[in-house]
Amino acid sequence: MEVRVAHTAELDAATLAAARELLYEVFPDDLEESDWEHALGGIHALAVVDGDLVGHASVIQRRLVHGGHALRAGYVEAVAVRASHRRSGVGTLLMSSIEEIIAGAYDLGALGASDEAVPFYTARGWQRWRGPSWALTPSGVVRTAEEDGAIYVLPLPSGPPLQLDEPLMADWREGDVW
Repeated sequence: MEVRVAHTAELDAATLAAARELLYEVFPDDLEESDWEHALGGIHALAVVDGDLVGHASVIQRRLVHGGHALRAGYVEAVAVRASHRRSGVGTLLMSSIEEIIAGAYDLGALGASDEAVPFYTARGWQRWRGPSWALTPSGVVRTAEEDGAIYVLPLPSGPPLQLDEPLMADWREGDVW
């Protein structure tokens, strides 16, 4: 297996189409166009076996506000592994690549996790954000209570101290804010 790491701008149309197709395959009833858009503009980790894309993850920059400070967050998006390659280390290799990027370029890592993915992320050191979540929207600050408990962060030794029980606010984007 090969894991390729590249910025969106370095990926050709065929590779991007294969990644998008993989995401729709893995999440057939839970992927909207905005979810794909959220995965673009950052760094992708692509797992390839015999020329076939079997896994994808990306990290993009977002601003999260915590404790009165705007933090540069490496926000993880579009983590997917083809069913035939799950539990074979693909997800671990993808996330190792993404976490290395986060550690080198951001104040912290962040992601929204499904219930099924929580054990995977927590085993890697990701921590559940226990405080209330908010979003800075075009109409002002809005509470995002439906996301409480599903946001996970990866604190970094070089990053600021995080108070996981305090409020966390995300910058605005179309579709799912978190």
